[in-house]
Amino acid sequence: MAYQQPPYHNMDPNVQDCHGSQGAPASSSTQQAGGFTRPFALYEALPYTPFTSIVPFDPSILPTPSIGAASPAPSLINLLNTQDFDGLNQELHNSAPSKRVQQTLSQVQHLIERANITEFKFKTGPKTPTSGSSSAVAPIASLASTLSPFSKMVYEQTSIPFRYPTPDTPGITPANGQQPKVERTTPIPIKQESPVPPPKVEHRAERQTPTNAPKNRQAHSQNRARFEIVLPTRAELERAQAVLQASSSQGIAPSEPPVSTRPPASQPPAQFAPIQPTPIQRGPPQPAPQQPTLSAPPELAPPVAPKRPSEEVAAPPAPALVVSPTKSTSQAPSNSQRPAVAIAIELPHAPTFNKSEYVAIPDEPDEPVNLSERKQKREDLDEELYGESLGFQQRSNAALHELKVFLQQVFEAENYAVHNHTSNEWILLTADGESTLSAVCQTKAQTLLAKVMQLNCFHKVPLQDLLRLLRFCENALKQADSLEIKVEESWVAADVDSWLQQLPALEAALKAARTVLRMMCGGREDKQLYSEDTIDQSLNLFKMVMDGIVIPVAELRSSDNTAELFKLLSSQKKRIAALFNDSQKLFSQMSVLLAKIDTSDTVTNTLEFTASQLIFLETAHAERDSVLDTQKFDGFRLVAMDMLSQIFHLNPAQRQGIFDEILTSLEKLPLGKRARTFKLVDGNSIQPVSALIMRLVQTSAGQVDETKTHGGKAIRSDGDEKEDELAGAVTAGKQLSFVIRDEDHGAIQHSTAIQELTALATPLMDTAKRNASYVVNFIVNRALTSTKSGDTPYRNLLDLFVEDFTTCMDNPDWPAAELLLRLLNFMMVKLVEGDKTSVTAKNMALELMGTMGAAISKLRSHVRKTANALDARDADELGLFLSDLAASALELRSRPETMVAWVGPYRATLEWLESRFTEDPHLASAISFIISDWGTKVCAGYDSCEDDDRERDQEFGRLAYRLRQMIQDRRWLSNEYSFKKVSPNQAKLSYSITLLRSQLCESFGTILNILLGSMASDQPTVRSKSLKSINQVLETDPSILDGDSVVVQLILRCSNDSSTQVRDSALGLIGKCISMRPELETKMIGTVVDRFIDAGPGVRKRAMKLAKDIYLRNKSKAIRSAIANGLLHRVQDPEESVRDLARQVIEEIWFMPFQEGENSALSQISLSDHVALMVQTVKQGNVTNVLDKVLQALLAPDSKSAAASLEVCRKLVASMFELVDNPESGDSSVPSGRDALTVLQIFAKADPSLFTFEQLRLLKPHIDSMNSSEDLIVSWAVVVIYKLVLPQVSSVHNEFLTDVRNKLLPAVPKVTRVLLDDIVACLWIISERLDNSDNLARLVCSSLVAMSQMRVNNPNKPLDGMPRKQFERYSLIVGMIGKHCNLDSHFELFKSKLGPKMTGSSISKLMVDIVVPFASPIQPLDVRKAALDSVGLVCQSSPRNYVAANIYTTFQQVFDEQNPVLESMILRSFKEFLFTEEKRSEQAPETAVGDGKGKKKRELTVIGGTTYDDVASATTHRFLKEIIRIATATQDEHAFLAVEVLASINRQGLVHPKETGVTFITLETSSNPRISELAFLEHKSLHGKHETVVEREYVKAIQSAFAYQRDIVKDPRGATVNPFTPKLHLMMEVLKISKSKNRQKFLEKICTQVDFDVSKLELTGEEIPPHVQYARFIIENMAFFEYMTVGELQSTVYTMEKLVTSTGSTIAQIIESEVFQVRMDAVDGPAPEPEPTPAPAPTLGEQPIEQPVVPVQPAQPALPDIDIQRLRQLTAGSMILLALWEVRTYLRRLYNMGTNRREQKAKIQGKDLSRPPTKVQGVAGDKVWEELGTIMTGLISRERMMQTCKAFVELMNVDKEFLVQDEDEDEDMMDAGTAPSGGEEDDYDEPGPGAGPGRGRKRKASATGPNGSPAPKRRGRPPRSSSKGPQGPPKKRGRPRKNPLPDASQQHDDMEADWI
Repeated sequence: MAYQQPPYHNMDPNVQDCHGSQGAPASSSTQQAGGFTRPFALYEALPYTPFTSIVPFDPSILPTPSIGAASPAPSLINLLNTQDFDGLNQELHNSAPSKRVQQTLSQVQHLIERANITEFKFKTGPKTPTSGSSSAVAPIASLASTLSPFSKMVYEQTSIPFRYPTPDTPGITPANGQQPKVERTTPIPIKQESPVPPPKVEHRAERQTPTNAPKNRQAHSQNRARFEIVLPTRAELERAQAVLQASSSQGIAPSEPPVSTRPPASQPPAQFAPIQPTPIQRGPPQPAPQQPTLSAPPELAPPVAPKRPSEEVAAPPAPALVVSPTKSTSQAPSNSQRPAVAIAIELPHAPTFNKSEYVAIPDEPDEPVNLSERKQKREDLDEELYGESLGFQQRSNAALHELKVFLQQVFEAENYAVHNHTSNEWILLTADGESTLSAVCQTKAQTLLAKVMQLNCFHKVPLQDLLRLLRFCENALKQADSLEIKVEESWVAADVDSWLQQLPALEAALKAARTVLRMMCGGREDKQLYSEDTIDQSLNLFKMVMDGIVIPVAELRSSDNTAELFKLLSSQKKRIAALFNDSQKLFSQMSVLLAKIDTSDTVTNTLEFTASQLIFLETAHAERDSVLDTQKFDGFRLVAMDMLSQIFHLNPAQRQGIFDEILTSLEKLPLGKRARTFKLVDGNSIQPVSALIMRLVQTSAGQVDETKTHGGKAIRSDGDEKEDELAGAVTAGKQLSFVIRDEDHGAIQHSTAIQELTALATPLMDTAKRNASYVVNFIVNRALTSTKSGDTPYRNLLDLFVEDFTTCMDNPDWPAAELLLRLLNFMMVKLVEGDKTSVTAKNMALELMGTMGAAISKLRSHVRKTANALDARDADELGLFLSDLAASALELRSRPETMVAWVGPYRATLEWLESRFTEDPHLASAISFIISDWGTKVCAGYDSCEDDDRERDQEFGRLAYRLRQMIQDRRWLSNEYSFKKVSPNQAKLSYSITLLRSQLCESFGTILNILLGSMASDQPTVRSKSLKSINQVLETDPSILDGDSVVVQLILRCSNDSSTQVRDSALGLIGKCISMRPELETKMIGTVVDRFIDAGPGVRKRAMKLAKDIYLRNKSKAIRSAIANGLLHRVQDPEESVRDLARQVIEEIWFMPFQEGENSALSQISLSDHVALMVQTVKQGNVTNVLDKVLQALLAPDSKSAAASLEVCRKLVASMFELVDNPESGDSSVPSGRDALTVLQIFAKADPSLFTFEQLRLLKPHIDSMNSSEDLIVSWAVVVIYKLVLPQVSSVHNEFLTDVRNKLLPAVPKVTRVLLDDIVACLWIISERLDNSDNLARLVCSSLVAMSQMRVNNPNKPLDGMPRKQFERYSLIVGMIGKHCNLDSHFELFKSKLGPKMTGSSISKLMVDIVVPFASPIQPLDVRKAALDSVGLVCQSSPRNYVAANIYTTFQQVFDEQNPVLESMILRSFKEFLFTEEKRSEQAPETAVGDGKGKKKRELTVIGGTTYDDVASATTHRFLKEIIRIATATQDEHAFLAVEVLASINRQGLVHPKETGVTFITLETSSNPRISELAFLEHKSLHGKHETVVEREYVKAIQSAFAYQRDIVKDPRGATVNPFTPKLHLMMEVLKISKSKNRQKFLEKICTQVDFDVSKLELTGEEIPPHVQYARFIIENMAFFEYMTVGELQSTVYTMEKLVTSTGSTIAQIIESEVFQVRMDAVDGPAPEPEPTPAPAPTLGEQPIEQPVVPVQPAQPALPDIDIQRLRQLTAGSMILLALWEVRTYLRRLYNMGTNRREQKAKIQGKDLSRPPTKVQGVAGDKVWEELGTIMTGLISRERMMQTCKAFVELMNVDKEFLVQDEDEDEDMMDAGTAPSGGEEDDYDEPGPGAGPGRGRKRKASATGPNGSPAPKRRGRPPRSSSKGPQGPPKKRGRPRKNPLPDASQQHDDMEADWI
């Protein structure tokens, strides 16, 4: 046993041994062998764990132990064959070991040698010695006692040495059994080691916290332990035991061990291993950390004198091997008492944990060390590699021999052919007798040439043979020059046949050209092979095939002129496809040629042009329209891309031109399904031009090779270059000279190495960035000036490019995608944050940023998932490293040196690309780009490290040298280093990790913040676009919705936005959020239901669809009830599509789930819950009438699901009857019987057949409470159900019907009017079923007798007191019975009771004749009301009473009085009557279905075709004016009742459309939504049926609407605010049905309504005259109309301008002459005072001023003396025209029409006039609204009137929209005639003309002559004067002024200031 003592261990030499007086065997201190002490406490074990690096340490990070939780390992008995093992045991058991046993033993010993088994390194903690008195050691059974004979033999005869160090312990452990000789008394000295130096701390920790590194090293060195254990064999233990026994027999006791680590008072000393004493320490003892203690058998541990207790505290204990004998005495134990030997390790307590000694180091994965190895040099290779080289040589020799044999055969065939003048299968003779190779021979020649070139033996081919082969090819090329192969559209069948005969010669020439070019690419220096003429011939041949065949065939379509040719060529697809294949291969060979040899500029330019032409070749969109499959042309495009890339790579001077050619040709690209034809490795597809752009950008980062010569590329010294390899990573410019020679040199001079790498890599990446920026700027700038639906495709192309780049972003093959997206994102951020950016541009930027943000989010999610799964899939060293690094990169905390490490993600990506390079040579550009990017990242990482770390800087230096070599030589890495094989998943993860730390991915937070911020933009389209972009990000990363997300709050806020588009987008996003995070349903459902009543129909429909999904998914009754309630209300929506959708959704969520017909318990429970939900919904919402209509529609015979719905409704009714007896309870979830009966009423109204007789019998007890008034609601519900269902009951149930009647009759005199209506109806039904109505007849008769007696008793006197109350009740009973019952069969009864008072022939006439006198004006109001109500009820069932003279005269008398209470009685009667007639007219066609005769009769009837049409028509015409008067007099319920009557009249066509059309248009503007909606529906119906008639009344309707708004609504303005909505918007909605031409005429006619005659303007005492108010009403409506087409808008604007210029010129002239008294100084002479100021001389280049003097104003002008009424007239006219011009300017800016009124209609093409106009976002309506309000204040004072007139004259005379800017002004100033560029509200932020003087505006001038006629316009640029600042006042148009306007000069100055 060997032990290395720590250097700080201190021994006391004064300690005596066991022979002294102070020594005694401390048996009590020994530890029981084989026993276990208590486990370590947490902080005792902590120093021996890796958790020491965690400060502060939290015990919660340790998982709870689960020992024994796992299942036991399977038994090995059945897994291994034990037959041989059992045989060995049998042999040993029966005899001595045989030779076979000995051989097996030696084999096992060899297998378990230390060198052949895995060595595990563990750290263990010390075993704490037990306290208390010592106990006897329990005997331990022998380890071999239970072994089999062979196992025991192996155990006894095998010695296995092993070491037990910590991982950093050096040294070699002695072999097992080689222990120091055991002495009895003298300890064996152990060599003391010097202090172990502190372990080297990892670089990452030192880099991060260099100041804390010493603390960590000290803590680590104090907590480590170094010791070794050597386990002896059994034989060695027995020998040692024998020695001890011998010593015991001689009376020598074993030595005592050193004292224990504990004080002797509590624990006697234990035995310790022999330890070399150290020098005595003088002075106070130095504390040191405790070290682990080892225990060993006593036989191997000589005694050591114990320490004193005082020294135990000062000196830390040393590890010792402790043995515990059975007894501790001074004498050795006897053999019988000697225990078995036990080995134990005793460790002291862990030292106190000091947090200050530890520093938190961020987790960082360790770089793998075994992935990359340097390759051996050629001279170091062993014989096996040389054997491979010999094999390679044999293959090259074989290939060379095969080529020579082939050429010899060809030459012999040529000799034979020439000699015999005939062709053969090898040689073909041309017409000139020249020899050429056959097609088969050419193919074989190319194959053999390629093989010898690949094996690097092409230079051994005899030159003469190659020249002779070259001559064959040249002959074929010469022959092709004479071919006529161009395809002409005029060809016929004969021409095609002739053309086909030439194809063999053409194919032979193409193959010959390939053979020639292949030989030139072989790298030989023989100049005879490189003939420029031959290259030109090959190029001309290819060009001829392209122009003559490929392009014409690609563009050929099956049109009228070329149909025959298309058919002929389509029949020869195979031959043409073969020709295309040969041409494509030739083109590809030319690309290789460019890389191998220098060619002329002509060749290069021709190939560049041809490649560009092929890339943008327009092919057919469908296969049937193309002669060949379009994939054939895609192959040409790919080769063309390779060619263009090669030219771009080799010719830096032509790169700009190549980019320009590509970018300017983008318009030719297709945008449909054929756009993406380039297949990526991962299966995705992109545009070929996208791949080309990325490849060119990647190529820009490579170094240009300048080693080519005229004879070919210089051959590399190692000869490994392959023929088809493209130029690698190269750079342009002169070669740099470098100082660093190798890696070690770079490590020493790391700063110089970094500088050299920077000088090489930075220019390459700058070039790539410059080219990428040029591409991005070009595409974005073009996209900003185009739209997705415009003529130019750049806006759509930009979307395609961004999608392609995001598709390739995580693909290592296309690293330029990240650069392009990064630059694009930078531009988009600038656009969004720019103050002057237009809204369209911001929308585009937000859309693209959303796409890029989604791609970044998807990348992050992919990295997260891949890293988590990589441990299980690729659990190797690289996989684990990448997994850890990905976690750091996702949190943006990975260090730069780790990201750019030599074996880091860049290296793994490169190795993956290098492994695929032979398969895809195009990866060269990607490799070059990644290497250059890696180099720049290394330089940036080196510069970013501020602290000094020598090892890190040295690694940077090595890395810089390697990368510099890789940039200069792409093959350097593969030649110098090998790397572990990288899997595809690891490669993609590696590249994704590099992307995560790119600028693009690190800007993800910025992108997300911008998108979120744009949701609060002041522009609706920006808010909408940001919502859609956020949606894209959410699809890839829903985690941003978690927690209290601000995203959710912003989305909910946008759902209440003022813009319909924003609300619609927000709803879509809400649906997406709920689908990804269902827990958001509760938070968002309220918002979704609120959108059911949105102003936009599309928003309402989207909300309903979303709510349907939530309803089916959510089980909450409250949520379901709210959704159902909202949906039911939408059944009455004004929009038909919304109504249909609402009915459909209700059917899907309420009825379809129960159509399956299951009767299981679960389905019954579900049905009961659904019934409770329905009851709750009806109770909480006013949806009774709506649900009725829904049920009727579901159960209608024409409904597809009528039968299924009927069964469901029956189930629901049956389930509801179970709830009828439920009492009221506080639990809202339990429906009461009252609520259930309410729902049953709805079902009964929808279809009475849903009820059974037994169910009706169950309801009878509930009508008992009618007489007691306990619960009238329940009784009423039962009566209603009986009224609806009893007609279906058979008369056989007489007893039941009689009981019901007997219960109902007593309630007639008591109940309310509404309940009485249903009771009487129910009684009459029962009477009909029983055929007995005597009770009702007697009741009516008695009531009539009583009323007659009242009239007799009170003649011509009003009723009062009790008679009045009795009359009210009698009249109600009579009216109700007269309404529901036909009692003519009881005529005799009435005649007998009334006698001579019986005047009529019917009972109904008798009723009205008795009741109507009580409606006379002498009666009180309540009596008259009751009488009219009774008469109206009787007339409803007997309509002919309406035309009785006493009836209609009474009605007319009421209308004349205009008493709303009495009028309502009559209108209610009319309404019920007309509604009944409507139902009859609707039901009449249904009854005639199937009866042809009845149908014909129906068609011949008049109007409605019902019995009382004449009554309805007569009554309507008699009272129509009164009904219209009531409808338009107020906006209350009384008016709505009249509107309902009018609507019914309109639907039945009882009057002419023009009589109600004006009224409905007027009522559309009502602020009462019920009135406006009903009027809109009727107007829409009228317009659809009688458009021509209604259109004639529109002007009159507008006037009526204005009067209605002014007098009734009390708001004469033409629009409402928040948002701005024209009051005539419903009328414009109806006009959408009309043609655009009709709408245009209507708008022009509205404009003319503004016109006026100033002399006839009516002036009243009002603040604003009537016509001015009317004009403002029209103008404001026109300002906010939604125009359907550009033509309508343009016509409206031109009409406004025409009106202003025509009427305005006259008004302006009158104002100038009468108000301002303007005179002409040039005509009348200068005014006497003040003197005029001479005009200054014109400046150079200006025209002289026409007028000799400049008008001046008096110093204090006095207001002119003009009649105030005249001034008011002129001001009123000015206000109208100013307001009209203001709206005209607003419309021009809003719709981007410019402000130049001289633009003609001809400038807009006819097809554009029918397009919808596009609004310029940012031009808000509040500005024009404020301006119009300001203008209308022009009459408040005389001074204000003067200002208004002056502003109008200024408008007419100064054309400020044509002010000419000074030439030296800022070029960026926006021109007045252009559309606003930024879409900002500031574009319209100008003061109004009526706001006061000195407020200039951009106005048009109207020049007029002296008589008011327009003066001739001056052409050309107006002259300028230097009298007013840098730019003189513009020349005034029109006649010269007589006198200057007041403040004119100052006004010009202010005006110019405003303009500038």
